[in-house]
Amino acid sequence: MSSVNICSGDITVTQQIVASSSGAILTSLMVTPMDVVKIRLQSQVHPIAAGECFLYSNGLMDHLCINCGDAKIKAPCEWYNRPGHFNGTIDAFVKIARNEGIRSLWSGLSPTIISAIPATVFYFSIYDNLLCRARGRYGDHFYVPLVVGAVARGIAVTIVSPIEMVRTKMQSESLSYTQLGKAVKMTIQSDGYLSLWRGLGATILRDIPFSALYWTGYESLKKIFVNHFNKDHTTFSISFASGALSGTFAAVVTLPFDVVKTRRQITLGQIKTSDAAKKLANTSTVSIMKDIVNKQGYRGLFTGITPRIAKIAPACATMIASYDYLKQFFNDRNKNL
Repeated sequence: MSSVNICSGDITVTQQIVASSSGAILTSLMVTPMDVVKIRLQSQVHPIAAGECFLYSNGLMDHLCINCGDAKIKAPCEWYNRPGHFNGTIDAFVKIARNEGIRSLWSGLSPTIISAIPATVFYFSIYDNLLCRARGRYGDHFYVPLVVGAVARGIAVTIVSPIEMVRTKMQSESLSYTQLGKAVKMTIQSDGYLSLWRGLGATILRDIPFSALYWTGYESLKKIFVNHFNKDHTTFSISFASGALSGTFAAVVTLPFDVVKTRRQITLGQIKTSDAAKKLANTSTVSIMKDIVNKQGYRGLFTGITPRIAKIAPACATMIASYDYLKQFFNDRNKNL
């Protein structure tokens, strides 16, 4: 291994897809059990009431799940309410694996794998291609990954925004596909097709700054660590540390926009039946933030900061470290052929 940065032209399209999708799968496999255990412990201490939502994340995307209050209804996240008494995190890991099977630690993983891997491959491919082109034209300046990261994420979130909207709605209200179709149809008839991009502004305000801050921090820290430890290439540990630190910083800065995004998106389909939902759907991001501050104080904008960092730091670290490692592996392999 011999270089700090590898352009997409140094590896094949198939190899790049393998590298990014493998990183996404590894990230999900690592982070999901931690969140499953956390939710089971929380529901044990503070039972989730019928109709109440909770946030579940496995490193690649967030899931809004609901307690339908009816044991006969198998909601997508029914696993959280399985019986069991746990005396801490380790005890929960052991008992869940022993009593429910090891696969229970990865509850809810399949939907994410199916939907998130294509988005991850697309996002990382855009970033790598744009970064190599920009560096070739403007040089290796700190602002290059900042701009490229923002542009790459902007393209990605705009394309997947309708899918994200529908997915969030389905999870927040435990709708069937038929009910979901009716809700989407009603929203389109009422507000037009652009309503499917409701919440895009808040998503962009969260994801684009996150991506810009993350990639700028990652590329900068990577160079610093390589020089500090006198390495001639980026090692797995350097990528891991750089990803964790930059991911943590970006997560904290952009958390308020994530709070607004989640709050806005769950109004899909409620426009006809709820005046409060209609008002919220047509309210600007800044206005929603002001409302949160007025009711909960500035702390309300940073609700869930600890679990967000606890998930994003290892997720970012695992994703980028495995992705860069596999790219380097394929690059070296291609040179030796």
